Amino acid sequence: MESLVIGAMPAAGYAYASLGAGLATVIGALPVLLPINLTQRVQGIMLGFGGGVMLAATSFSLIVPAKEAATAQGQSQASAALIIVAGMLLGGVFLQLAHRFLPHEHFFKGQENVRRNNLQRIWLFIAAITIHNFPEGLAVGVNFANNNISDGIPVALGIGLQNIPEGLVVALSLVSEKYSPGYAVWISLLTGLVESIGGLIGVGVVSVANFVLPWAMAFAAGAMLFVISDEIIPESHRKGLEKEGTIGVMLGFVVMMFLDIALG
Repeated sequence: MESLVIGAMPAAGYAYASLGAGLATVIGALPVLLPINLTQRVQGIMLGFGGGVMLAATSFSLIVPAKEAATAQGQSQASAALIIVAGMLLGGVFLQLAHRFLPHEHFFKGQENVRRNNLQRIWLFIAAITIHNFPEGLAVGVNFANNNISDGIPVALGIGLQNIPEGLVVALSLVSEKYSPGYAVWISLLTGLVESIGGLIGVGVVSVANFVLPWAMAFAAGAMLFVISDEIIPESHRKGLEKEGTIGVMLGFVVMMFLDIALG
């Protein structure tokens, strides 16, 4: 009975966290229903903010706990470091393969791997956001799967925070493609909930085999680092907005760092 209760704790905590992250995405998208016109500079700061949050989560909520989990399992410092390196590289390779073989379209960088002209752009956008959101959900899931909800709360809050500007950018991009504001909000909600898939995988794998925890955390860290470098920072620096994007990255990093230290 005790094991069932303990096993239910991370699953329940993850369910609430996943719902909160999805709602944060749609909350961010709501301004498209209003007559508000955000400048490119503001959008650059918001994108950078999301990248900064993810970067801090990679460092403080994934790499550091992965090292602690590995040493708690009896690994030496050197072995723990090798596990983290290997896991991060695997996460980066996974995202690279997804980018290589899954047709998708970035909001600012254009199409990739699109071999058929009849693919609707909306589905290409959704595919790109799915690739982007998977490691975020995985990060939340592996933290809650450690049977310590306090480990997962800062990550869930941070991912929710970065989902707000992300949801707005998604909605604005869809509206610019002549989709209705209501439809753009709906798609933003769906793409935010995509994170649940990654989270369920993280919770399930770690709950079945706890020794995988440091590997799973390192894998999520590598995947998120790939997204930050390949997606978030280039998009936040588009059209000469390097300074705005950098300001956003720094703000997002310190906010997530504060959450992790204060609540973790």
